Amino acid sequence: MGILEVQSVNKRFGGLQALDNVNLDVEEGKVHAIIGPNGAGKSTLLNCFVGRLMPDTGTVMFNGKSLLGLKPHEINQAGVSRVFQTPEIFTELTVLENVMIPALAHRDGAFKLNPWARMRSEGGIKDLAEHTLEDVGMAEKRHMTASSMSRGDKRRLELAMGLVQEPKLLLLDEPTAGMARADTENTINLLKHIGETRGITKIIIEHDMEVVFSLADKISVLVQGHVIVEDKPENIKGNPKVQEAYLGGAHE
Repeated sequence: MGILEVQSVNKRFGGLQALDNVNLDVEEGKVHAIIGPNGAGKSTLLNCFVGRLMPDTGTVMFNGKSLLGLKPHEINQAGVSRVFQTPEIFTELTVLENVMIPALAHRDGAFKLNPWARMRSEGGIKDLAEHTLEDVGMAEKRHMTASSMSRGDKRRLELAMGLVQEPKLLLLDEPTAGMARADTENTINLLKHIGETRGITKIIIEHDMEVVFSLADKISVLVQGHVIVEDKPENIKGNPKVQEAYLGGAHE
């Protein structure tokens, strides 16, 4: 029994069948990659995991309990964090302040519009945020304003914002999109380090196959809303169904 079990999930938008009888079984402590051409339904599926969308039919079970019908902050409280493709950070705040905000939100169960006074009295939150920044190699940048950082550092900061909530399941949407190759390599190594030290289960949506094959324990290939193959990386590379799905510059 996996930490996340998805059974017979369907989602339609008007005449478009975005998800077609999707089944996934994500093992605890593993990295499960979801790949596929543009429009395959990857982001739609992720949105069903975090309460942004409700499937028309099917079940999504996390640690044996249904996530369907829960609000995003309730799913977060249950132990699911998400890192977005476009970093959602507060550019006018420091790196440390950015990491403290989700830590406070997670502890309180709902986002506080004005957490600054509580931040000063929450020494434990500050310690947790600084420890997390050390984990992602950003401790020396904790007093920098987020707006002054490179794209690679902003992505790393958002990863810290996800990790500080101490999730059981971390959802990573295109974690290396738009990065230079050196930043991509650093991110691969960082995610491997996090896997070794924290043992967090991760689901990754990613186009860069080097990233996928470097990190994934299992890969699901989604095409036109349907999982056509789910297998270990070494069995995915030469699979004719996968090759066909990407022929002719198939689109995400």
